[in-house]
Amino acid sequence: MKITPYIRFNNNCLEAMNFYKECLGGSLHIEIVKDTPMKEMFPQQLHDSVIHAQLEAGELVLLGSDIPGDDPQGFTVTLMLICDTKADMYDKFEKLSAGGKVVHQAETFYAGTMGSLIDKFDIRWGVFTDEK
Repeated sequence: MKITPYIRFNNNCLEAMNFYKECLGGSLHIEIVKDTPMKEMFPQQLHDSVIHAQLEAGELVLLGSDIPGDDPQGFTVTLMLICDTKADMYDKFEKLSAGGKVVHQAETFYAGTMGSLIDKFDIRWGVFTDEK
């Protein structure tokens, strides 16, 4: 299990993640909405947006997206808890959401299983496993 920051950008994820790659090195993987099996779930104006960006440099993993959230600031930082198994992911999701607010119930999609929540201390969490 590991924790990595997830930044929801205000429509400048590609620019920001390329900047971080220049500063920190590593490899950058970018997924655009229109190139994913989930494209029909999003309005046309988001089809050229980054749905997922992942920069890896040594032990550093930095995740990002342009997909809007519910924060009026237009950007948020979420702690992503990456679990080894689906059972562990559901267990951690249930425990972290106790006394807090479930934003998205955990569900399986093309890349794995994930849910998001705000814990009782107002910290945003994404809980993920690549197990489907």
